[in-house]
Amino acid sequence: MKGSFRTGSGSSTSFLRRLKAHRTAALVLSVVLGTSILAGCSSGSTEPQVGSAESAANVNKEGFPIVKEKITLSMMGPDVGMQNWKDMPAFQEMEKLSNISFKFENPPLDSFETKKNLVFASGEYPDIFYASSLTQADEVNYGSQGILLPLEKLIDNGYAPNLKKLLDEHPEIRKSITTPDGHIYSLPVINQQSIWYRSPMWYNGDFLEALKVKDTDLPKTTEQLYDLLVRFRDEDPNGNGKKDEIPLASVKLDDIRSWLLGAWGIYGEDIYNDANGNVHFARTEEGYREFLTYMNRLWKDNLLDHETFSQTPDQKKAKGANNQLGLFQDWHAYFTHGGKPTTKDPMFVPVKSDAVDKPAVAVHPGLSTGAFAITESNPAPEASLRWVDYMYSYDGAMLFDKGPEGLMYETVNKEDHTKKWKPLPSQYNSREDYRGTLTPNYGTPAPTLLSPDLQKGLKEDFDLWVDKQNEEKILAYDPQPPFPILYLTQEEQAEISSLRADMDTYIQQMEAKFVTGQEPLTGWDNYLATVKQMGSDRMIEIYQTAYDRWKNS
Repeated sequence: MKGSFRTGSGSSTSFLRRLKAHRTAALVLSVVLGTSILAGCSSGSTEPQVGSAESAANVNKEGFPIVKEKITLSMMGPDVGMQNWKDMPAFQEMEKLSNISFKFENPPLDSFETKKNLVFASGEYPDIFYASSLTQADEVNYGSQGILLPLEKLIDNGYAPNLKKLLDEHPEIRKSITTPDGHIYSLPVINQQSIWYRSPMWYNGDFLEALKVKDTDLPKTTEQLYDLLVRFRDEDPNGNGKKDEIPLASVKLDDIRSWLLGAWGIYGEDIYNDANGNVHFARTEEGYREFLTYMNRLWKDNLLDHETFSQTPDQKKAKGANNQLGLFQDWHAYFTHGGKPTTKDPMFVPVKSDAVDKPAVAVHPGLSTGAFAITESNPAPEASLRWVDYMYSYDGAMLFDKGPEGLMYETVNKEDHTKKWKPLPSQYNSREDYRGTLTPNYGTPAPTLLSPDLQKGLKEDFDLWVDKQNEEKILAYDPQPPFPILYLTQEEQAEISSLRADMDTYIQQMEAKFVTGQEPLTGWDNYLATVKQMGSDRMIEIYQTAYDRWKNS
C-alpha cells in the first residue's frame, strides 16, 4: 500500500481503468507473470554475481570523488513536470562530487508505471531505477531473474557505510527490505519526520468563516459531517450568489477513502491487520458496506462531487482554485486553492460512526521500499551504491531534499545543523515550487534519510501550525502504522497477481456503482459472493502467511 507521497511524507494508484488501459495492463501483467513462472523454474540457479574486480578498482570506498575515472550511467525515474533532471542543480552538484554523470530517461509521472512495466518486458534496462516505486512483486520477480541485482553484500562490504549504519541500528528496516530469498533488491526511503500515511483532508477556511464555524466546532461524527456538508451546499459560503459549491471533492475516492473508512474502524483501504494479528481485506468487511452506504447518501444528496469517478486531479484542483470546494484532500490546502501557505484552512478531524468508540487512523510507517535499484545492465554497481549511499547521510539528504546550499537555504550553525531560508526568487509562488526545479526528490519516493535535522531552523509559522494540527487531529487518536511492508514468495506473488488481476477491477467498478446508485446496496451480498468466488479468502490466507512469516523473522 502506498500513500499519497511527496518527499518528506508519505500516491495512491487506482485499479479502475478505462477498458483500453485495462487491456494494456493485462498484457503487461501476462508478460510479468510469464517471466515470473520461468524464473520459478530456474530457482536452482547459482547465486548472482555483482560487480567485477575492474569496476571495484575504479571506486574510492571513502570520500570524493567516488570513482577515479569518470563514468556515465543511465537512470530512469518519473518526471513530475517541474524541471528536466539533467538541469537540476542537485544532480549537477552530485556529478562534481562523485565524478559520475547520468543519461536520464524520465517518462511523465502519470504514465510512468506503464512505461516501467514495458521496460522490464523489453529486456532493455536502465542501469539504475531511481524513485521508481518498485513494488514488492517487481523486486521478487525481477530480482529472482537476475534483472535487479542483490545489494546486501555490497552494503556489508563497505560500499554503503551510511546505510549499513542505519540497518545495524534499526534491524527492523533490514527485515522489511529483505525478500524471502534473503536478498535486498531495492533501497528505501527512511522517513523519521513524517506522520501522514496519506495526505490529509482540509476544510475550506473561507467557507467555515462565512458559516461562522470555528475550528473547535468541526465535525467529529459522520452525522455532524453530513450536516456541515449540507450547509456548504445550501448556504452559499463562497458568496457568489450561485449554488456552485461542491461540499466534498474526490478523484475516484482514492484520495479520501482511507480517511472515511476509519469512521467504521477500518485501518486500511486494502489489506490490514488488527491488534490480534489477524489479517483482513477491507473491501469485504461490514464497515466497508457502511462506508459505501454513507457515500451513496452523500452522492444522492449532491454532497459528493458528481464528477468523482470521471475527473482528474488537475480538474479537481481547478475547482479548488475557483473556490468551489468545501472539503478535499491534498498535501496542503493551498496546493488546491492556489496562492501561498495559509493557516485559515483547518485539517479534517477524523470522524466516527455509531459503530465504533473512536475512528481508526493510520500513521506513516516510516519506510517506503522500491526507491532505488541497480540492474544487470549496470557496469559499475559498486560506484552506483556508493553514489546513492550519500543520500543516507545528512549532507547528501540535504543536497537532494533542498538542493545545493546557497539556493534555498544557508547554514547558520554547522554543529547543530541550524539553517535559515534565503529569499524566494520572485518567479515562484512557493518554496515547494522552487524546490521542484532543484531536485528530483519532489513528488517522488526518492531514496534518502528524512531526519528531523533536515528541517532544523527552517520551520516557519505555517509549518508549526501544521505540527499543531497533526498533534490535535492525528496523534491524539492513537494512530497505528498500516499493514507492514511484506514480500511474498514467487509462488505466492504469482497466485496473488492472478487473483487480483480481475478482482481489483471488479471491486473498483462495483464501488463506483454502489456509490452512484447504479447498483443498489441490496446487491451487497451478491457482490460479496462474487469477490469470494474470485478468491478473496485465499488472498487473505496468503497475506496472513506472509504476515506471520514477517512477524517471526
